[in-house]
Amino acid sequence: MVAPDAVSEEDIDKLIIPDELPDEPTFKAYIEAKVYDKEGHIIQYHKQPMRSLTQYFLALMSIPLIGTFQGSSNYTATGILTNTLGLPSQVSVYAYTPNISWQWSIQVGSGTQTFSPTLNSLAAPIPNGTAVGDLLYGAIGVTYTATAIYIVESVSNNTGNTINVTEIGLQCTIYLQYQNPSNVYAVNTYNFLLSYDTFSTAISIPAGGMAAFQIVISFTG
Repeated sequence: MVAPDAVSEEDIDKLIIPDELPDEPTFKAYIEAKVYDKEGHIIQYHKQPMRSLTQYFLALMSIPLIGTFQGSSNYTATGILTNTLGLPSQVSVYAYTPNISWQWSIQVGSGTQTFSPTLNSLAAPIPNGTAVGDLLYGAIGVTYTATAIYIVESVSNNTGNTINVTEIGLQCTIYLQYQNPSNVYAVNTYNFLLSYDTFSTAISIPAGGMAAFQIVISFTG
């Protein structure tokens, strides 16, 4: 004999905790693409969640969260900066403290690949130029609000053929500025891929047309 259920399906539904709690902090990111023809008319609009942040993004975000050195009595770099980003543990013993700054850019490509947290390049990056298959990249635009970061990159297709964009990545160049052992100002640069996503629908940029790609990262709560 089978005993009847102690609770009904309706009762079970009431016990299920929703994925997003009322006071739970929310981290969201998405990618937006707008395509224009050579007359400037918008011909394609696409928006999708950005889901594939790499370990390099997490390491970069550790800088404003926990700082760049281990503690008040230990002035060597944190483990996440040395192990993940490959930065030196110490670069100067002189009076001036080393400075870390970074610049973002958006790279698009024509390939696809399986995401991994250790990815550091697109499958088939589209070069910056005007040759066949190239796109001409404009200046990067980065703006901030209290809860969001907006990164925008425009590209132009100055070739005679349509170019299909199937992948996109947020890239970063870190600049480590310091005094070298000769007490002379020096800069080391490090390049990383912070995110990698493939488009669910190819972004087709016609000959003579252009596209604007935007990545938005927001946090609320």
